[in-house]
Amino acid sequence: MIPISEVAKKAGINEKYLEHYGAFMAKIDLKIRTDLGKRKGKLILVTATNPTPAGEGKTTNSIGLSMSLNALGHSAVVALRQPSLGPVFGIKGGAAGGGKSTVEPFEQINLMFTGDFPAVSAAGNLLSAMIDNYIHHDHQPEIDVRRTYWPRNVDMNDRALRKVIVGLGGRFDGFPREDNFVITSASEVMAILGLSKDYVDLKERLGNILIARSEQLKEMYAKDVKAEGAMAVILRDALKPNLVQTQEGTPAIIHTGPFANIAHGTSSIIGTDIALRLFDYVVIEAGFGADLGAEKFFNIVTRAGDFIVDACVVITTIRALKYHGFDDLQDGFPNLEKHMENINNFGVPAVVALNRFPDDTDEEIDQLRRFCEEKGWGMEVSEVYARGSEGGKALAKVVLDTIASNPIKRINYTYDLEDPIKTKILKVAQKIYGANDVLYTTTAKGTIRSLERREYGNLPICIAKTQFSLSDSKSLRGRPTGFDAEVNGANVSNGAGFIVIQMGDINLMPGLPEEPAAHGMDIDKDGNISGIF
Repeated sequence: MIPISEVAKKAGINEKYLEHYGAFMAKIDLKIRTDLGKRKGKLILVTATNPTPAGEGKTTNSIGLSMSLNALGHSAVVALRQPSLGPVFGIKGGAAGGGKSTVEPFEQINLMFTGDFPAVSAAGNLLSAMIDNYIHHDHQPEIDVRRTYWPRNVDMNDRALRKVIVGLGGRFDGFPREDNFVITSASEVMAILGLSKDYVDLKERLGNILIARSEQLKEMYAKDVKAEGAMAVILRDALKPNLVQTQEGTPAIIHTGPFANIAHGTSSIIGTDIALRLFDYVVIEAGFGADLGAEKFFNIVTRAGDFIVDACVVITTIRALKYHGFDDLQDGFPNLEKHMENINNFGVPAVVALNRFPDDTDEEIDQLRRFCEEKGWGMEVSEVYARGSEGGKALAKVVLDTIASNPIKRINYTYDLEDPIKTKILKVAQKIYGANDVLYTTTAKGTIRSLERREYGNLPICIAKTQFSLSDSKSLRGRPTGFDAEVNGANVSNGAGFIVIQMGDINLMPGLPEEPAAHGMDIDKDGNISGIF
């Protein structure tokens, strides 16, 4: 690694805007935007086909693509989400890349980094404490404890916290009521941090969090318990993007970490905005398959951040295609085909990148290449894991050619904000997932009617569903057709500015697997960490 001040110099960041966290990490002061000109960069979105449980290497290839663009002489940066401790200690591992395509310092980024996640957890739990304190002291208007919506949060996969009872004990220990925890990455505070444009916007969004309803059914917000100022204080430094470096010493900006199967699944608007002002090419990753992260990036994030996407890279692997073809490679191609169609329908040119694994055969790669050629898609093999920037130059050249031959166009959104909530859901289900229709539980129907009656209907929707299928059921692999998606819940994240729609058995608090990655982690006598991947 090289000193972070040298990385900043490469990026064109004046030393006065750096807040150092040791020798190799720094935060970027938001005042930098007063000295920067307008956005000049091209935005490259990296997404994927529906993944296997181990993931398909989007982060590794996003890092590698940015390194390859720099190696070709261009000014490029990767903008990534921060890793969550739940997956790090669970099954999926960290989110700092792998092999010869990583961001550094690897272990610190995958663990506590610069303290942003603890700040998000603390801000969310402060609001929980202030709500219960408001109830305890009988402030008016009186909160209906049966209609208290705000959950607690923790940055760990802990299934035992999905449903809890708080306030047990005597009258000085709070009011007994049901509560629940969500993982920090799925929390509304994390979404707010990622979508806020500045401190004023942050404070306003925090104040607009819907926390409960009163005994008289009046909407109660975080500002009603006077929590937004203190929450913003906790998040002051967390709103500043983090500057680190790739394994090859090129700049990387890492900021916020919303999950894509539950939240909107991409790094912050602030980080992306600063990157677009500093660099000619910004590579940004959207979580999980294009039916989740990319759909939300187009329909939620580009609206909030006023972004245009110049090109999209759809990562796939031979193992993922075989997974969706039930061990037959060609039978898995329709999954890739649907994702490519979806990206093109947004009005954005897309390139297929095969993340090559050591056991992939030349015959299998040739089959995929012929399929892509028949469809008229650009396709390249990426070997950045094994070869660093050298293994991604061919892909980078295809992406550059794609951008050059496709001038900027407006984004074709899946739905209009003025559409009724059910219409928005139906349009995403039919256009993105390929569903016939959408079914609703009685509870979901009632909640959606209530949300529209309470004038939340003009918000975009953020659908929480399985990442393993285009549908709402992880058992439906490939390109499923003839199915009906089922909505079993809905709630509003008013501060974040979207409505969360729950499909299938998605859970806002994951659990650890039978053999969590934590089993393989250790520290030696000198404090060296092992087992992080």
